[in-house]
Amino acid sequence: MEGGPPPRPTALTLHQASRVLEIGFDDGRVFRLPFELLRVYSPSAEVQGHGPGQEVLQTGKREVGIDTIEPVGHYAVQPRFSDGHESGIFTWQYLYRLGAEQDQLWRRYEARLAEAGLDRDAPMAAAAGSACGHGH
Repeated sequence: MEGGPPPRPTALTLHQASRVLEIGFDDGRVFRLPFELLRVYSPSAEVQGHGPGQEVLQTGKREVGIDTIEPVGHYAVQPRFSDGHESGIFTWQYLYRLGAEQDQLWRRYEARLAEAGLDRDAPMAAAAGSACGHGH
């Protein structure tokens, strides 16, 4: 990371109709993050798994909405997605990275879908055989 404090958000707007989170930072950059990208890259254990290679590939999230977004201290927000997912805590730094690396992240997501033989709109499979039985 470069020296100096991490960028702080100056504005955060949920665009429900276009399903985009618009976030402006104090370094002047403004990112428009699709809800789908946020959902697919949620930092929660439910999505990220419990270590490298444990990520759970998310599909069928093109139409996902964000019902509410709650501040977490002064460093993060916690969105509640319309599919019930609400365990992801997005720090400002993480949101900044999602914005700055959005193109690479989409490509990585599409590559992972292709590897799994799925498309974006495939329904989420029930988490059969996953070692951590999340009861949601």
